This record gives sequence, C-alpha cells and structure tokens, in this order.
Amino acid sequence: MSPYDRILIIDDDVELCELVAEYLTVEGFLVDQVHQGEEGVEKALSNPYTLVILDVMLPQLNGFEVLRRIRTKATVPILMLTARGEDVDRIVGLELGADDYLPKPFNPRELVARIHAILRRSRPDGGPGSRPQKIVFEDVLLDAGNRTVLLQDKPVDLTGVEFDLLHAFLKEPGQVLKREDLVRQVLGRELSAFDRSIDMHVSNLRKKLGPKGDGGERIKSIRGAGYFYTVSR
Repeated sequence: MSPYDRILIIDDDVELCELVAEYLTVEGFLVDQVHQGEEGVEKALSNPYTLVILDVMLPQLNGFEVLRRIRTKATVPILMLTARGEDVDRIVGLELGADDYLPKPFNPRELVARIHAILRRSRPDGGPGSRPQKIVFEDVLLDAGNRTVLLQDKPVDLTGVEFDLLHAFLKEPGQVLKREDLVRQVLGRELSAFDRSIDMHVSNLRKKLGPKGDGGERIKSIRGAGYFYTVSR
C-alpha cells in the first residue's frame, strides 16, 4: 500500500462514515468523506483518489447516478455499498461500472480486504526489476505495465476488473476458465452461492470489446463450466 492512498467515502450515514474513516485511518489510508451525491461527484472528479466507497441509498442524487457521472470522466476504482439482499442494486451497480460491492451491514475487516483486493488489481503488475508484460492477440494489444488496452489500435476504457478479466482470457485464449477461478483471480475472493458479479463483469467486457471483425463472439460461455476467449480460424 502506498503512503499516499487516499479514499473518498460518499454516504449520508454520518456515524457510519466516521467509524469507517477511523478504521481505514488506522490501516494507513488517508480518508475524506462527504454525505451528498452532488458533492461526492465533484470531489471524486477534482481529486486524485485511489478508491471511492459509494453508498447506493443517497438523498437527492442516488448512488447509481453518482457512479454514472464519475464513470463518464474517471476510472477510479469504486466499491458500492448496498442493502443486504438487494440483488438488483448489485447488478445495476456492476453494469454501470462499479468494481465491486459490499452489502450492509458489513465487517470492517471485510471492507479492508475488498479494498486491498481492488487496489492490487488496479495497479501495474510486477515489482522492482520486473518487465511489463504486453500481450498481442489478434486485434487486441494489452499492456500490463500501464494497464491499457488497444482494440484495432484504438484505446478501450476498462475498469480494473474488466482489465484483469481480459488479461486472464488473453493469457490462455481458447481455454475455458472456471467461474470460481476467475472470481479468485480477478475479484480476490472465493465464489459464493448466488454471486453473479463475475458474470456481470464479463458481460460488460463483451459490450466494450464488441464482436470480432468477422462478427463472431470474443468471449463465449460454457454452461456449468465458465468462459473462454475465442480463437479465430
């Protein structure tokens, strides 16, 4: 973790914000907090935050609209806080570009674990002395060093999760990757019952990449098994 990791909490529950901020500060993060959506959008877009924690249930401007506005201009990782059991909220949040979600009420340790998992995948690969890895496959160029993707020589805006998914697929094109392995590798946790997060992220990645030049699918699903990136004949 960088000593300059700065987190923004956007939640109208002042008491919860204070508790989360106190816990994250002990963990070494710098923490700002706001309690309204409009202010949250402005602050998220005008400061170099490492990550944003965003509640769905905000007065006036709700969390989905805040997420949508941030995503039109920034790729900062966003962790959504949802009501427990509200699957629709999670699906909508992921469709709009959230990196992950956490249902309320939550254990602060789980929050920190999710944050660390998101930050690990949002940063360039490798440590000192390592060489950035570039993968060129058909019309896609993925640069793991600066975490960029070119499709037919044009940049593609991907979230951290979408980038890591594509990276996993392009390292083994044509090979079926199990859902549980993708969740472990990309989301940094074990697959739990009824968790469809990885499927939503794959769906978002498909939409952003579009079909291949010949009109074929790039990423196919195998029922009961997982997904694979197709190899053109």
